[in-house]
Amino acid sequence: MNSVFRTVGQYHDDGDAVVITGIGMIASVGRDRESVWRAVRRGQSGVRNLRGLPSIPDDLLIGAPVNVPSVQRGEMKAITLMHIAAAEAMADSRVNLTRVNRDRFACAISGHMGDDSFVAEQMGRFDLIDPAAVPWWQQWMPNTGCSSVANRYGLAGPRICHSTACASGLVDILSAVRAIRDDQADIALAGSAEGFHPLFAAGFHRMGVLAHHADPAQACRPFDSQRSGFVMGEGSAMFILERRSHALERNARIYAEIAGGKMLAEAHHVTGMDADSDALAKLISLTLDDARLARTDVNYINAHGTGTLQNDVVESRGIRRALGSAADKIWVSSTKSMLGHLVNAAGSVELAITTLALRDGFAPATLNLTQQDPQCNLDCIPLVGRTMRFQAALKLSVAFGGHLAAVALRRWMDASTGFAYPDALAA
Repeated sequence: MNSVFRTVGQYHDDGDAVVITGIGMIASVGRDRESVWRAVRRGQSGVRNLRGLPSIPDDLLIGAPVNVPSVQRGEMKAITLMHIAAAEAMADSRVNLTRVNRDRFACAISGHMGDDSFVAEQMGRFDLIDPAAVPWWQQWMPNTGCSSVANRYGLAGPRICHSTACASGLVDILSAVRAIRDDQADIALAGSAEGFHPLFAAGFHRMGVLAHHADPAQACRPFDSQRSGFVMGEGSAMFILERRSHALERNARIYAEIAGGKMLAEAHHVTGMDADSDALAKLISLTLDDARLARTDVNYINAHGTGTLQNDVVESRGIRRALGSAADKIWVSSTKSMLGHLVNAAGSVELAITTLALRDGFAPATLNLTQQDPQCNLDCIPLVGRTMRFQAALKLSVAFGGHLAAVALRRWMDASTGFAYPDALAA
């Protein structure tokens, strides 16, 4: 190892970091990693009016659905999306399952909502029930998807599944990193998925946190003074994470290093946030310290950025409190403006986008940001993304229940074992 690992701030080679060697992704704007990324770079929205959710009137809700050719009979949509993203991540990593120790191959995939047939039955909506469609264990076991994906590939290492609201994706990725650092595994498949669920939709609607707009594509407006809430989204992202020496030994391509990550909590309220942003500011500071990054090293933050009145102000305040004057030069954006809020999958999909942003030197825009709230006093990349060679980025998740998570990424700078910047940025 050489100066490749000493290009940002005061970072020094710690011997054997955890790196990303494969990414799979599906969302409303594309069915694979690169098509989603191209759409995000263009500022394309996948948001539209939702129809066909049981017991919810058509056109009452706005969301960003994923159209898949077919959902396998006996499998919930979220699990189908997990399998699609996992297959792409495995293929992208070029891992040969016959040549790795699957007893040391972990699987960390977030929990999901169960089948709601029992709710339909209580409502007398027997027309919504297909007894053969979903096995009974999917009604009550949120780890079904994690087990299904791990079993498909015969992964016998640690099997991890958390349910921490919209921090779930980052929490399970950090859990996979910890399993590798604790020497319980050499390699891991990690991520999360989300499919629309009528109970979620009805609950969010009753809470009054969902966006409304005559034009669905303009509904989600993070950091904008006219924001009215978030829109629900569907999708999945999966990662192959592995010990750096393990990756280099098998000649894997490397996207980035998981330079650091932390979890904290706001002991405040189930859905409300601490207006002073104490916990979030501390989380950011601890994450950067863990990553050995100076405040001025971070160039881009993919914010949680829901577009709700409370979140955007509190998150902006936390970023500024943690970074001080360095916040004036950092780009911050919310890709929920295009993809919607993927709830359980939000952290993993947005981390995938952050990784690709580092790979290609492109920070995606915040769509629909036409009149920025002065309380969100950061450079939130309105409307059009920006090109710049940058090497360090941060992903934040701020979830209901007070769950806070952050991951710091460092771009892999050796083009021979990773990715060169695009030609336009090569100089």
